[in-house]
Amino acid sequence: MKRWVQFLLCLLFSAGFWLVLNLSQNYVAIVSVPVVAGSNIEGRAAVSTSEATVTAQVGASGFQHLFLARKHKRPVQVAFNAADFRYDRGEWYSIPNANLYRYAAQLFGDGVSVESFISEDPSFSFPEETYKKVPVRPVVSLSFEPQYMAQSPMSMQPDSVLLYGEPSRLDHVDYVLTKPLELTDLRSSVHGKVRLESPSGIRLSHDEAIYSMEVTRYVEIRAEVRIGTRNVPARVDLAVLPSTATVVFRCAFPTTSNPAATAEFYIDYRDFAGSRTGRCVPRADGIPPQVIDYTVTPEVFDCLVKTAE
Repeated sequence: MKRWVQFLLCLLFSAGFWLVLNLSQNYVAIVSVPVVAGSNIEGRAAVSTSEATVTAQVGASGFQHLFLARKHKRPVQVAFNAADFRYDRGEWYSIPNANLYRYAAQLFGDGVSVESFISEDPSFSFPEETYKKVPVRPVVSLSFEPQYMAQSPMSMQPDSVLLYGEPSRLDHVDYVLTKPLELTDLRSSVHGKVRLESPSGIRLSHDEAIYSMEVTRYVEIRAEVRIGTRNVPARVDLAVLPSTATVVFRCAFPTTSNPAATAEFYIDYRDFAGSRTGRCVPRADGIPPQVIDYTVTPEVFDCLVKTAE
């Protein structure tokens, strides 16, 4: 009896070893997956209302094939890039099989290789939805180390998003804010991701945005400049009081030239003609590219007109 038990144990061990060895090998088999598509197609639902079956010759271990056979009884939702779709008709979009290879992991799982897709291009229904396009506004608190500043305003990518929802809700939303962003003691350029605030009852085409801002070191150059005039009609004298101003240029470091040598500050007569008080803000021309920002003191000038006799 004891020998029979030993024989059976050896037989079971051998069978188990053989099974594990064979299931560890790679095999190519045909696998079918029911798929629901998710995407960000402009003016369409976020998830398809139909499903399609994707069939492919798949290379995987025996264990993975067993797992795939059990896993794919229910539809798999795959997030497709909108650019990979081809518009067919009405609310139907299809995705060419050639574009499916990049979604192999979502379709069949990690560690599975797709030899070829043998089903027709899958087609999905994306119904239309009411939408509206609005800009993205960053909510940001900035501070810089001494002699450093932003070279240009913070940019957002995307700089606008699509809102989906009931028309009554969309009518009250003109922009989307980011989550509060605090950047302190900056001395180099910054970039990163920030979440977007979603208004109640509204779906956004993007949940986050990428921000970037160039930060540079600067030097200040102070100069006294004359305030000129332009577009003054013939036989009209336009006097500007005061006739000079103090300008502080902030220039990217290092700078080798004085921006005051080429910059011109002036009052445009058309601004004066449209002014109720005769007080005008000067315009600037010829500002060299190394100037990041500048301030003019005083900011507003009194203008008087005298018609020549």
